[in-house]
Amino acid sequence: MAKQYIIGVIVSNIAGVLSRVSGMFTRRSFNIDSLTVGETESSEFSRITIAFHGDDEIKDRIIRQLDKLHDVKEVEVLDKHETVIRELLLIKVRNTPETRQDIMTAVEIFRSKIVDYSPSSLTIELTGETSKIDAFIELVKPYGIMEMCRTGIVAVERGERCLKTIK
Repeated sequence: MAKQYIIGVIVSNIAGVLSRVSGMFTRRSFNIDSLTVGETESSEFSRITIAFHGDDEIKDRIIRQLDKLHDVKEVEVLDKHETVIRELLLIKVRNTPETRQDIMTAVEIFRSKIVDYSPSSLTIELTGETSKIDAFIELVKPYGIMEMCRTGIVAVERGERCLKTIK
């Protein structure tokens, strides 16, 4: 049975590393649900967070293949119960006098915020777990989604546990 895995990968912060990591998934026909990347606390390293569905065998193969890549310094499967997982959504919704109050109520309930206001549109920023993002999108669909952008999952382990940047 396929389940979702989230892995954290520390890589050298140099050109071409992301291409090699994503290329490894392509060559082996693994599908990526979400991929985010950014510089870490050290400018020498970047952190890639990858979410994918599969079974334990696929997960193990992915980890082995990532470990073989030269610029990969650390790979770790993140336990969903021991990890803070978030995603960012920017969504532009049609703004009319008839729907404005309903949309603003949804913004308040979901603890999001309006980051751009015009007479014809509202741009809303929402951060949270994927299920919260999905629920908000479904709620505002009837008002008319003009545009949206999601970051994908970012994740960091709770407490003292950290991905190491030294291999």
